[in-house]
Amino acid sequence: MELQVAKDKFIHTWGTLATQWGINRTMSQIHALLLLSPKSLNADEIMEDLRISRGNVNMNLRDLMSWGLIYKQLLPGERKEYFMAEKDIWKVARQIAKERRRREIEPIIETIEDIKKSVVPDTVEKTEFLKIVGDIGVVAGFADNTIESVLKSEESWLITNFLKLFSR
Repeated sequence: MELQVAKDKFIHTWGTLATQWGINRTMSQIHALLLLSPKSLNADEIMEDLRISRGNVNMNLRDLMSWGLIYKQLLPGERKEYFMAEKDIWKVARQIAKERRRREIEPIIETIEDIKKSVVPDTVEKTEFLKIVGDIGVVAGFADNTIESVLKSEESWLITNFLKLFSR
């Protein structure tokens, strides 16, 4: 397989997978392009490689920076902004987990805590409601604790424990 064909296949697949995680496909394709690029790229190069509009590139570059997955790189003598992706995949995975935790898990935990404080179980319906909400809180808390463990762990610890799961 030619290198360009392999790159295109990876970028397409990375974008498709990201939509399953709730991430914009174009954002993920830009991330994949920058991840694979041996040098930093500017918006014009990204537009040309992925055949997408300037507005789409700029919006998704801002989002990728807010996720902590890419960085601006200033090149001497250049007026354009260049972008480089974090190349350490373990850092990328931890950063995605951290951001998803902040955006998805923390709000549900806060909402559940607020509900548990403000709803008095004085009817059967409210009691059942609080039971279901509490059960969801247990699952969300488990997910939160699991992500916290991953964020605090090192790559070697993760690999060792992951392999233990499958050796049983």
